[in-house]
Amino acid sequence: MDETLLGQIQVKNRERENLFSEFAMKSYDSTRRIEEPDDVRSKFFRDSDRIIHSKAYTRYIDKTQVFYLFENDHITHRVLHVQMVSKIARQIGRAMGLNEDLIEAIALGHDIGHAPYGHEGETYLLELCKKHGIGGFHHNVQSVRFLDKIENQNLTLEVLDGILCHDGESYDRFLRPNRNKSWDMFDKEIKNKTYKNIELTPMTLEGCAVRIADMISFVGRDIEDAITVGLITRNEIPANCIEVIGNNNREIINTLVIDVINNSYGEDCISFSREIWLALKEMRDFNQETIYVNPRIKTQSGKIRRMYNFMFETFLEDMERKNLKSNIYQHHMNYYQSSGYVERYSKPEIVRDFIAGMTDNYFNNTFKETFLPKKCRYTVEECEKSFILEVD
Repeated sequence: MDETLLGQIQVKNRERENLFSEFAMKSYDSTRRIEEPDDVRSKFFRDSDRIIHSKAYTRYIDKTQVFYLFENDHITHRVLHVQMVSKIARQIGRAMGLNEDLIEAIALGHDIGHAPYGHEGETYLLELCKKHGIGGFHHNVQSVRFLDKIENQNLTLEVLDGILCHDGESYDRFLRPNRNKSWDMFDKEIKNKTYKNIELTPMTLEGCAVRIADMISFVGRDIEDAITVGLITRNEIPANCIEVIGNNNREIINTLVIDVINNSYGEDCISFSREIWLALKEMRDFNQETIYVNPRIKTQSGKIRRMYNFMFETFLEDMERKNLKSNIYQHHMNYYQSSGYVERYSKPEIVRDFIAGMTDNYFNNTFKETFLPKKCRYTVEECEKSFILEVD
């Protein structure tokens, strides 16, 4: 592009951001681990592009949100949840004069680190990580790992921090950004979160908006999905929640978003009113009891836990034996050899990364391929082309 035209576009980008709220994060003040020259996009806009084009992002399409193993195309999967978070957070951000490019980048990347079978799978992977001495497992930390350490996307600190601190399950009433973080502080927070599971706060108001939007996006939607699969009925929603927040996803999102804007506009914080927040907590407790830990959707939990154990130990053994035919080499390590990833991390860490990156279908198919015997068709020679015959 002509340098004069490029300069004019960059000036317009800067002027546009100067119209934002005084509490908004400006992309020209952001930092990368390795600084790069600007192009026609703002830094945060470019980060969104990098996230969308990452290998990890493409795997959203078959990641569980809450309801796994249901053959129903109308329940929420992870990719839809991510789009909802982005939309809700950008609406809050637009009303408050925040940087929507930063909000979108954080929202798009925030759940990339989710393991197969959602939060349940995360629990099993956490147990295995602790067993092998590599700390716990938290999907927000893993999201950062995929983008920052494994795929080396060189995203801005502000985007990665928002992803790390996005925990929408904390149900905060009030969030004020913890500004002026450095790369050293950020890396320390990742380590502390991995081994101590500390509470983290975003460094930008945009990050706070995404965190609140994460919570808003799934409270009502999970109720709708639970009704769709016949787990609950709408009449079971607590009467006080219906009166204050609403009894369907559209009403719930609208009420919560408007309340956040009313209580946060012109302030360096994101917050709910007390009445709305108390009703939201009651609805969260209702969801927890009737949906998330409901034994009717946990009938396969024992199988999934055993699958996690078998897969983790098998791939760890494959690495010890240098079994180059294993999927962990063919579908994971071989992708990142040139980046130095394999040399930087221990075998259990690499196994963790491989399993965390799996979609639900790939997880199931890999288990079948690894543990179920294969039939040999036609001749031994033809079989050897597709798999190795093991002789005791």
